[in-house]
Amino acid sequence: MTKMKILTETDLRRIVPLDLEAIACVEEAFHALATKAVAMPPILRLDIPEHRGEVDVKTAYVPGLDGFAIKISPGFFDNPKLGLPSTNGLMVLFSTKTGLVQAVLLDNGYLTDVRTAAAGAVAARHLSRPDASVAAIFGAGMQAKLQLEALSLVRPIREARIWARDVVKAEATAAELTVKLGFPVRAEADGWAAVDGADVVVTTTPSETPVLRAEWLQPGQHVTAMGSDAEHKNEIEPAVITGAGLYVADSLKQTRRLGELHHAIEAGLVTEGAVFAELGEIVAGRKAGRSGPDEITVADLTGTGIQDTAIATLAAARAAAAQAGTTFES
Repeated sequence: MTKMKILTETDLRRIVPLDLEAIACVEEAFHALATKAVAMPPILRLDIPEHRGEVDVKTAYVPGLDGFAIKISPGFFDNPKLGLPSTNGLMVLFSTKTGLVQAVLLDNGYLTDVRTAAAGAVAARHLSRPDASVAAIFGAGMQAKLQLEALSLVRPIREARIWARDVVKAEATAAELTVKLGFPVRAEADGWAAVDGADVVVTTTPSETPVLRAEWLQPGQHVTAMGSDAEHKNEIEPAVITGAGLYVADSLKQTRRLGELHHAIEAGLVTEGAVFAELGEIVAGRKAGRSGPDEITVADLTGTGIQDTAIATLAAARAAAAQAGTTFES
């Protein structure tokens, strides 16, 4: 007889909030990616274009951890028109010793949201100026909100701007965040106005055409682009990458294939074999981060399976400590 834990989204929201421990968990995952013999196969993706749908399957094995997660993550971007969220999904945590299922995390995409926001915070912690206080967020959905919340945990943010194609949605998100985070957040109708004077710029959209222009960027700014997790998505102009003093990938293998770097290579601005630092190498101190206060830095985050294994492991540990969830015997 085997036992597994079943955790619902309600359970997981209670025991795994977006906090400094969640950020540390993802930071440690990036560190492991640079320093351990991590097995992380390429992302498996299924596209369902007639419904603007895609399904990603991600996984990673980290030596030393008792479990590994397999995450199934659908994104159906017409869902809001149906009154449904764009993303959902689940994670399954397996034993690395026996392969038996340890836990089923019915999170509807919640853990992905948390680990993605945490990755943005890790990038900002290691690449933005320590005194960064003004943020510009492109997008007005769940990731826009969580990226700003995570950023405010690692940087002294005192003001933020939101730009989105839907100005009404941007205004609603700005009002909500002003109340939740306790500093002024305003909607901007123009992208350049949102970027002007910002210290950190985060793009969180599923856009297929660039929403961030290279000529808008100013010395000392940091850009985190986290929406481009498929070949057809492209949030930032390729010239942003070549114009930056430092470009950093979450996984160079992935960003060459489906991140913002992929578009710079396709445009002929970067050679396919060009080598750049990975975020884990900077976290581990193996490569240098920001060189000075005036350098423009860019983080290209496509989402990695190791983040899913890390957050699922954290969730299972917190569930055990809190005696949360339902134990199922088979």
